[in-house]
Amino acid sequence: MAGVVAIGECMGELSLGAHGAAQVGYAGDTYNTAVYLARLGLSVRYASAVGSGDPFSAGILAALAAEGIGAELVVEAAGRLPGLYAIQRDAKGERSFFFWRSQSPARDYFSLMDLGVLGAALNAADLIMVSAISLAVIGEAGRATLLGLLAQAKAAGAAVAFDTNYRVSLWPGPQVGRAAIEAALPHCRYLSLSEADVVAFEGGDAGAMARTWAQRGVEVVLRHEDHRIEVLSAGGDQAFGPGPPVTAIDTTGAGDSFNAGYLAARLAGWPVGPAVAAGRNLAAVVVGFPGAIIPRSAMPGSAV
Repeated sequence: MAGVVAIGECMGELSLGAHGAAQVGYAGDTYNTAVYLARLGLSVRYASAVGSGDPFSAGILAALAAEGIGAELVVEAAGRLPGLYAIQRDAKGERSFFFWRSQSPARDYFSLMDLGVLGAALNAADLIMVSAISLAVIGEAGRATLLGLLAQAKAAGAAVAFDTNYRVSLWPGPQVGRAAIEAALPHCRYLSLSEADVVAFEGGDAGAMARTWAQRGVEVVLRHEDHRIEVLSAGGDQAFGPGPPVTAIDTTGAGDSFNAGYLAARLAGWPVGPAVAAGRNLAAVVVGFPGAIIPRSAMPGSAV
């Protein structure tokens, strides 16, 4: 069974409904991917920091336990509260986010965590999942520490998967975000690259960026705005047209669940084409439910 460590921030999620009602859940991009990887049968641990003694931190820990995700790499910070965000959806299921996360303990994870314990866990992992949101939240000092740990883990044989999930509000400017992303990519084996993200961090032509990193040995999944997908690697490029139309209630977690389906399939030895199909199949179900995490009963069947 493949062992995964996902690094990032899990927050309280308020899914806004009619007349001021809100449904409480727990989510965050790498956490969402971790949940779906665990549901697909992988052994997963989450690396983050939460508060202590408050209902949201307790809810995050309970959610990890309910999903079978190991919390040995989660730090509980006394007197702190985890981040919180709200989702508002339009008629097409597209969402707007509203965040309260400036004091989140996840920002200080690398000063709170025993780095020897974390480094040993990363070195022993089959896959490490990180995103641009992870990089933004931990700040410059945290990024420097993380990059050193990723370099060691890569040398030990771990594969690093990176998602360019870019949130403008988390960065002081696109130049800083782009530099942080480009510093992480040499340590990666898999890159989930969104055309929209490349525009947001002013990275130039997304196809050119994908080809550059593919030539350097990274397996790049390039997701186009028209829902085409290209997978580029040193072994060649493969193109996939848009999938069947999907009625979306809430697109939160679509990319995160696609990443889980794709990576689980690739770790299981599946070829690229079936892995893309697995990612799309899971994402198509996820967008049919409000919030990032769907009921376990709604998970599509998978041979992964």
